[in-house]
Amino acid sequence: MYIVTGGAGFIGSAMVWKLNQMGIDDILIVDNLAKSDKWKNLVNLRYEDYVHRDQFYKILLEGEDPFQTDAIIHMGACSSTTELDADFLMENNYRYTQMICRFCLQHDVRFINASSAATYGDGRFGFDDDHAGIQQLKPMNMYGYSKQLFDLWALRGGILDKLVCLKFFNVFGPNEYHKDDMKSVICKAHRQISETGEMKLFKSYKPEYSNGGQKRDFVYIKDCVDVMWWFLQNKDKNGIFNIGTGQARQWNELANSVFAAMDVKPDISYIEMPESIRDKYQYLTQANMSKLVAAGYEKPFTSLEDAAKDYVQNYLAQEDPYLKS
Repeated sequence: MYIVTGGAGFIGSAMVWKLNQMGIDDILIVDNLAKSDKWKNLVNLRYEDYVHRDQFYKILLEGEDPFQTDAIIHMGACSSTTELDADFLMENNYRYTQMICRFCLQHDVRFINASSAATYGDGRFGFDDDHAGIQQLKPMNMYGYSKQLFDLWALRGGILDKLVCLKFFNVFGPNEYHKDDMKSVICKAHRQISETGEMKLFKSYKPEYSNGGQKRDFVYIKDCVDVMWWFLQNKDKNGIFNIGTGQARQWNELANSVFAAMDVKPDISYIEMPESIRDKYQYLTQANMSKLVAAGYEKPFTSLEDAAKDYVQNYLAQEDPYLKS
């Protein structure tokens, strides 16, 4: 049995899709569907059962493994970088992850955990995923800090050689439609361009970056789940790893890739960034991918242009835009 927490969410449901692609449907989905549209991500997928997050928590407390679990892919967390409830993030992102980790160590279960590039803060200490360097990182929001806390806990406990923590950079792709304001800019751009013919980007407030010249490491969801599948197949590879392309691309380049995929002439305007996020805004993210390559991962990552084309034409432009098993 493979357990995917957050299995109805963006990365979680994409991982279920990947497992289905590999012929696996002995999957337990753990999530909190509530009144969201996340359930739509599951309609095209194959899995054995669904358990509410709170019920799974009780199972963890009991200490037994009634599922004969092969692996837990822990993607279940609050992923909002603007969440202000620090106590909620501490319990949901930090304590809950600790509990799942202990369960996996107790039962010799493969554990793959979602960390985040938000742990790198403004990037002043670089974007290297070496273990020694994570102690100096200064996340700029509580979400990033909640992820950083688990990484540090695992480091202090000497257990990073028994699990995988993946620092996802700017992930985009199908099955993110329920994420409201946290949807990727590509997803938002497709709708914006479809309705108005233009795309709006934030102005820059640093002279070294032009408007729209701020840079991100944009990584396609299909590449992310390929990496996670590789870790499931290579259980001797453990530790903290970046998941990005290793290339920082401008927001302007991202916008132009969407216009090209839609066969629309580019029309970009620049708007003021809300003051509430100006001092927390990352002007550059770029994953150092040498550690993953050194571990033996060889599959190339999809270019921004090719990923945008696939996402726009084969999903966003379709009546049923969800991943299909």
